[in-house]
This record gives sequence, structure tokens and C-alpha cells, in this order.
Amino acid sequence: MAKIGFIGLGIMGSHMARNLLKGGHTLIVNGAYPVPDDLTQTATVVKNSTAVAQAAEIVVVMVPDTPDVANVLFADDGVAAGLSKGKLVIDMSSISPLETQAFAKKINELGCDYLDAPVSGGEIGARDATLTIMVGGPQKAFDLAKPLFDLMGKNISLIGDNGAGQTCKVANQIIVALNIEAVAEALLFAARSGADPERVRRALMGGFAASRILEVHGERMTKRTFNPGFRIELHQKDLNLALDGARKLGIALPHTASAQQLFSVCAANGGKAWDHSAMVRALEIMANFEVAQAPASDAKAA
Repeated sequence: MAKIGFIGLGIMGSHMARNLLKGGHTLIVNGAYPVPDDLTQTATVVKNSTAVAQAAEIVVVMVPDTPDVANVLFADDGVAAGLSKGKLVIDMSSISPLETQAFAKKINELGCDYLDAPVSGGEIGARDATLTIMVGGPQKAFDLAKPLFDLMGKNISLIGDNGAGQTCKVANQIIVALNIEAVAEALLFAARSGADPERVRRALMGGFAASRILEVHGERMTKRTFNPGFRIELHQKDLNLALDGARKLGIALPHTASAQQLFSVCAANGGKAWDHSAMVRALEIMANFEVAQAPASDAKAA
């Protein structure tokens, strides 16, 4: 069993860390950040990220954005200051592919391997260890990390060199955002037409329109359960990575841009911390109608 350092015990990271513990590994965490009560009892808590790296054989990072990863790795009390030759750093955050390549180079110069391994599957996937894990980096490092990935996920793929995992995750986030937008538009159309949106959603789950987004996020839209999950502000960050990358590549992503605008409407109305399924709220604001309103036929009978 390995000594695993884990930095970033938020909605996703806390579940992932627990699954590593269930697998029999020793866990070292950074006490400078919030640590869930149960993990304070089962993990070794040290003073900073340098101490995590000194105590661990493998360091996992799971924080919100590119600057957060840079700080965790390269601050004066960061991971890099505690690394010794032969250790492995795994960044499971969703961040810039270009910055990831730069981070990997710096870690490699210390004699250590680096994997970018962003995930998809949300809080449920993190809790149930069913995450999709998209990995960039050398084969030997992937082979070393694979048993750990197996404790956290089900669909695990080595995409290519460092940065390829993050590129795959950005592509994933484009698809997820556009699926949320499609489901939101469809349910708004159904509800405004007088149909029960939840009955419509269940019916569509039996046909060609069925998807995980329709199943999970569609139900959140009809039941108005917008507690995160995955926060809108984080999906905005991911779409910014997509749009910035598209500009550099000289390609157009028009529907990605429209999805980002809908997230911006939500954010402007106090929704940065809503679950990303709450994109439907932007459409509802423009329509002056909520998906969960009673169908017109029921309203007339009331």
C-alpha cells in the first residue's frame, strides 16, 4: 500500500480521498486547508503542501483552477519544495492544457513524474468511485497510478502526453454544457406548451434522446434541486479554457459561446454557486416562465 498525499478536499476531492482510504492506502493531507471531520480521524494531517510531499510517495492535487494548482505546486510551502527524486505528482483538477505542460516540465526537472488526470462524473461519480479519468503523461507513470485510479473511477484512459488529459476534459465540458442547454430548452418548451415536464423527461428517457444529462440534470431542473454538484462558476472556467483555446487555434465554437452566455446570465442573477443544471434558469428568465410551473391545463382547473 502506498503513502498518498491528497491536497484539495472539496466536494469531489473528499470523496476521492475516502475511496483511496477504503483501498487500504495511507493518506496525508494539508491541514492549512479545510479537512472534513471524518478525514481528520483517518488521515495524517500535516502543516502544509511541502510536508505532504515530503511524507508521501504520490501526491494528488484536486483544486478548482489553474492558479490554485500553481500555488499548491510552486508556492514557497508548495509541493515542489518537498519532492525528492522518483516521486509522482497527479493533478486531477480541470485546468489549462498549456499551463499543465509547463507544470509538468518543472516537476520533471526535479526528477519526478507528472500526470494530468482530470475527471468527469460529478459528486455522484466521486462518491461511488465511477469517475471517468482522462490522463496525460508517460506510460510508466500511468501504470504506477492505475491502481489508484481504479479506486476512484471506472473509465480510465491514457490519452497522450502531458496536457492531453486536460484537452480531453475541456472537450468533455463542451459536450456537457451543450447537452445541459439542449435539455433545458426542451423541458422549457414542453412546460410552456402545457405538458408536465417531468413526465416528458421520463418519456424521453425511453427513446433516442436518452442521456445521463437528461436523467440526472433534467430531473434537477424539474425538481428545482440546484445545490452543487458542479458549480456554474467552475463550468464557466472550463468553457473559458475552451474558448481561449479556440481563439488560439483559429476555430469557431459558436454553441460553446452561447452556453457560456447562459451561464453568465445565471451568475449575474446570483447563481455562481448553483449547480450547472441551473443553466435552465437563464432560459426561464428570458421566457418569464419556470419549467416546474404547473401545466396550463392544471392551472385552469385549479
